[in-house]
This record gives sequence, C-alpha cells and structure tokens, in this order.
Amino acid sequence: MEREDTKTQAIMEKEADKEEPTANSGTTIKYRGWKVMPYVIGNETFEKLGTTGTISNLLVYLTTIFHMKSATAAITINLFSGTTNIAPVLGAFLSDSYFGRYTTLGFASVASLTGMLILTLTAGITAFHPPHCEGGHQCRGPTSLQLAVLFSGFGFLVVGAGGIRPCNLPFGADQFDPGTDAGRRGINSFFNWYYFTFTTAMMLSSTLIIYVQSNVSWSLGLAIPTALMFIACALFFVGTKMYVRIRPEGSPFTSTAQVLVAAWRKRGLELSPEDPKKSEMMFDPPHLSVLVSKLPYTDQFRALDKAAITTPSDEIKPNGHAANPWRLCSLQQVEEVKCLARIIPVWSSGVLYYLAIIQQSTYTVFEALQSDRHLGSTTNFQIPAASFVVFSMLALTIWIPIYDRVIVPRLRRITGIEEGLTLLQRMGVGIILAVIGMVVAAFVEERRRSHAVRSGKFISPISSLWLVPQLVILGFSEAFTVIGQVEFYYKQFPEHMRSVGGSLLFCGFAVSNYLSGLTVTIIHRTTGENGGKNWLDQDLNKGRLDLFYLSIAVIGVANFFYFVVCAKWYKYKKLSTNSGLEIALEERKMKVSSV
Repeated sequence: MEREDTKTQAIMEKEADKEEPTANSGTTIKYRGWKVMPYVIGNETFEKLGTTGTISNLLVYLTTIFHMKSATAAITINLFSGTTNIAPVLGAFLSDSYFGRYTTLGFASVASLTGMLILTLTAGITAFHPPHCEGGHQCRGPTSLQLAVLFSGFGFLVVGAGGIRPCNLPFGADQFDPGTDAGRRGINSFFNWYYFTFTTAMMLSSTLIIYVQSNVSWSLGLAIPTALMFIACALFFVGTKMYVRIRPEGSPFTSTAQVLVAAWRKRGLELSPEDPKKSEMMFDPPHLSVLVSKLPYTDQFRALDKAAITTPSDEIKPNGHAANPWRLCSLQQVEEVKCLARIIPVWSSGVLYYLAIIQQSTYTVFEALQSDRHLGSTTNFQIPAASFVVFSMLALTIWIPIYDRVIVPRLRRITGIEEGLTLLQRMGVGIILAVIGMVVAAFVEERRRSHAVRSGKFISPISSLWLVPQLVILGFSEAFTVIGQVEFYYKQFPEHMRSVGGSLLFCGFAVSNYLSGLTVTIIHRTTGENGGKNWLDQDLNKGRLDLFYLSIAVIGVANFFYFVVCAKWYKYKKLSTNSGLEIALEERKMKVSSV
C-alpha cells in the first residue's frame, strides 16, 4: 500500500508541473458545479436551437430550393441522419483516447457553426442554389458545384454532431465533485435539467425556426440558427478558465481488444472458480490512475478472467507492466470489459423500447393529417401535423422539474436511494409507460378510423386533439427511460469511456430507426398479400393502424420481461476500497482544507 501511495503521489506531482490543471492532475481542483452550467447548458441550448429545426426541415429545403425529387431528397436525408447518429461513436473514441472532451466539444462546436454558415450561404447566394422555378415550368436541378457546397455543409454538421452528442453530457457532469454528497446530487439533477433545456430548445426550434424558414425566408430562417450557433460557441469558450478538464488516458478500445485476444489465447487453461490459488495467479498490479476507478473482482464472465492469469511464459517488466499486453492483461482491464459486457443487454432492450417512441414522428403525423386539426369550430387555424410532437416534448419538459424537485426528495425518504429510484427501475417505468402509450394510440386510431368510415370522408370528423393523451404518455415515458439511460451509461461505463457511453444512446436511436423501417416493411408486405387488408395502407381509413400499434405494444410487453431479466442479472459497478481515484479525492480534500 505504501508503494502504491508513493507512486501515486509521484505521478500527481509530475502532473502538477504541467501548465493546465485538470481533474486528473495533482493540483487542487475547484469544482464549480452549477456556476459553470450557464456556459455548458447554454452552449447545448443554443446549439439545439440552431440545428434541430433546420435539420428536421431539410427535406423541405432540398425539394423546394434545390428542386430535388422527393425520393432523392429522402435518400439524402436518410443518409445524412444515419451518418450523424453513427458519427458520435468515432467522436467518442477520439475524445476518450486522444483529445479529451473539452477539445472535442470546442472543435465540434466550431464545425457545426461552419456547417450552418455554409447552409445559410446556399440559400442567400443565388450562385449556390438552382434558379427559382415558376409554376408550370421545368425546374432546373442543382449543379455539381452547388451540390458540393451543400454536401460540404452537411459534412461539417456531421463532424459537429460526432463531437457534441457524445461529449456534452459527460463534460457537464465532470464539473461536479463526485467525492461529495452535494456533487453527486448535482450530477443527478444535472441530467434532468439538461434534458429539460434540451427539449425546450427542440420545441422552440421545431416551431418558430421552421415557421420562419417555410413562411418568411429561407435566407433569414437559416441565418437565425447560424447566429444562435455562434452564441453557443461563444458561451462555451467564455467558460474555458473555469472548466474541469479530464485528460484522456489512451485508447479504451485497444485495452478491450487486448483482453479479448488474451482470453482467447488462454482459452485452454483449466482453473476452477473455487481454486484458492486463482487470486494469487491473477495479474493485479498497483492501480496508479487517478481518473479511472479501481474495480473489484466480479464473478460474471469468468472466461475473461483467463486474460489476467499469469503463466510461466508471461513476462513482467521491472516497472510492473506485462511485457506482452496481448497475452497478459491486468485484472482492472478485465473488469472494465466486464462492465461493457453487462451494459450491452440493457442497451439492447432500449433499442426495442424506441420502436414506440419513433412512431410519434411517423404514423402519428399521418393520423393528424386525416383528422380534424381545427382549434374549435369557429376558427380556420389548423395545427400543423408535424407539430404534434411538441405535445410530447411539452409533457416531458413540465414533468422533469416536478420530478426532480418534488417527487425525488419524497422517494428518497421512502426508498433511501439518492436518486429516488434506481436507474434500472426508472428505465423499467418508462418501458411500461411506452406500452400503455401504444395501447392508448391503438384505441384512439380505432375511434378515428370508425368515425371516418361512418362519415365516408377522407378526413375524420374526430378532433386531432385526441392524439394528445398518447403523446403525453410517451413524453412521460421518455422522461423516465431516456434520461435514465443517459445517466446509466455515464455512471456505469468506466470513466475513460464515458464519451463512448454517450454515443451508445445515439447508436440505439439509429438501430431502432432501421428496425422500425424493417417492421413497417414486413407488416406492409405480409398484411397486403393475396388481396388482404393492408394494415399500413396509404389511406389510413382503409388500413388497420390500430393493429400495428397493438403489435408494437406486444413487442413492448415482451421487451419489458426481457428487461426485467437483464435488470435482475445486472450488477452495478462498484469501486475497490483502494482505488487511485479515492486516493486522489482524499488528497484533494486535504489540500482544500489546508487552504
């Protein structure tokens, strides 16, 4: 233990000589917590105000300004959306391995600003888009140069999304001291309030920004979000001197690969789990990292333990490291890979959960189009069909502060859990609410369709406001499951892979979108064969969308039981009593108390 303390102190003193104090250096770190949140959350809020509405309205932009065919525009947007959901994986890898979250966020914010500026130029400069097309005339498509400028703007937006999405949440949570009760509660509240501002920004962007773009001017409608993105960049860099910045500690993917390769190479080793010599044979060098917590041994995935078992052919260097890390890994490395292996089943249940959430922006819109969208019988104003998703966002936005400030303190007194409910319990509640939301959606669609059939009209006389209850329920569902997942990935991933954990959420979105498309294709083909009634007919009055919703509800029920199995099997990450992180935190407390 003395040897470990000496080495840790030496490393921390060496780190203190560097110019920039960070959270994993030996200098006294001042966690400012909520004091820097105006810069962190402000950056995210203005970034979402600037990009969300624009991205969701790109399909209209491509068909009206660039005169693309609808199919070509749809393919372009699908490719763009898919790439922006995959890009965070690469961004997380670069952040956790080489650049750190602060540098990645700064670079990505500037990239997003550049992308928005290029898009604004494509609308404002006539040479960068096809000429205006009068009605009845053949529209000229974009030239190669115009497409090159447009796609370069898309490219910068992809780079921005790849860096911002996986890093902004972990970076904000890094500003709270995990060694104090106030800091841990700050982290818990941060996730809720972050999502509150996130959804508020999305609502404003999805209504006001889109209205200006579609009804006033595309040049102005793109210039406004570009200006907002500039404010986002300015806010982020203004807080630079106050941020806690964590330096990366090398590629976590390399370490994971080493464990898998080493375990495979030693797959022939025979060692009973109850063998008393097993602990002696495990390679467990002193843990010197002050960033990554020391993890205790767990008995799950014991096949991976072989990667840390020393054999006569394994050589240990004088500095305590393995001579060949592809044959012998530390127990810490093995336990980190076990953390990942435990998280994947929980993540997969989230993929099926999102099937219900996705329908808000697809078939709910089609339902609204075939419903009475007037606000009362005396007004001609109609609610835009695409704006109904705002009801879900509004429910989530209202619920979050109530849950965080009113419900959590009461649950904390009842359950004794700091967050009120465990992360897995919160996610389970959200999955149940999603099932209820789909059942309500099926009931409403059956009612909408029956009224339309009786009236003989394409537009059902039933008010589109009947769609609000299901959207509200799904909004509550997101407040439990999605926020729970974000916090779950942050807390359960090893510290040096938290950006990767942030990207996992977006990977789930991407897979769910593909899975939803596959589900729609299968139902569309199977129910419409041999003269049968197509559940997803182009005219919803001739289809059975309610049965489609019930099918998703059945999938949700099966997914809930699968999630319960995963939750019961899951073991929350625990820390060893002699972790380098705890040593560092204790030393920081001593330094602060001596000032």
